[in-house]
Amino acid sequence: MKKHLLSITSNTEIARNIFEMKLTGPGTATMTVPGQFLHVSVGKHTSKLLRRPLSICDVDFEKEEVTLLYRAQGEGTKQLSQKQPGEIVDVLGPLGNGFFLETIDDSKTALLIGGGIGVPPLYYLGKKLREKGLKVKFILGYQSLEDSFYIEQFQEIGETIVTTVDGSFGIKGFVTDAMDQLTSDEPVIYSVGPAVMLKAVEQKAAGLNGFISLEERMGCGIGACFACVCPTENRQSGYVKICNDGPVFKMGEVVL
Repeated sequence: MKKHLLSITSNTEIARNIFEMKLTGPGTATMTVPGQFLHVSVGKHTSKLLRRPLSICDVDFEKEEVTLLYRAQGEGTKQLSQKQPGEIVDVLGPLGNGFFLETIDDSKTALLIGGGIGVPPLYYLGKKLREKGLKVKFILGYQSLEDSFYIEQFQEIGETIVTTVDGSFGIKGFVTDAMDQLTSDEPVIYSVGPAVMLKAVEQKAAGLNGFISLEERMGCGIGACFACVCPTENRQSGYVKICNDGPVFKMGEVVL
């Protein structure tokens, strides 16, 4: 684990309460694995607010720039959304275990399914999978058109289907409502989002190989505080620490 002081190059609202923050600095050279996260200090140096785990959305190694997308929802992320270009952000990372790419058959299709603020890490993952030679497809779920983001960027990588709960854009409903038309060729599943969505995806994708990434509040980000444990049936301890053992797990490995 390394601590980095990164400079903000931009911090803009790209959808309702969704911000895109770009940070630059030499620490970005280590951010090579999609699915990992940065533990970001959100307040001033005297702030008592805990760091926030923000998944890596993209990395530009030539510019030494990392992109983070986050929702300004609580006090910490609202403070983060007020930061301006040129300010320095203290981050730890990259942390956690990212997505498994090495053992995936290059001839397979990869179906990437994200919901809400679980969408961002799928962008970096999609780029890496395409570089590996896989055909990449996306299902992205949002509450409404106002909450949607990065759709054009995903479309540049592969076929992209959008669902919205209120039907204001794309297919009305949930990501699982769009899965049938994209699972006939038995793709490898990668999914990020709230636990209720991941559970529904696992049920819909029964029998397929795949991985999920869990969203959870974290204290330390390194497995010391036990604030982000999740039950599992496959380990002797009976639980896993999402920050340290995950956030990525094989489908069926954890109890959702």
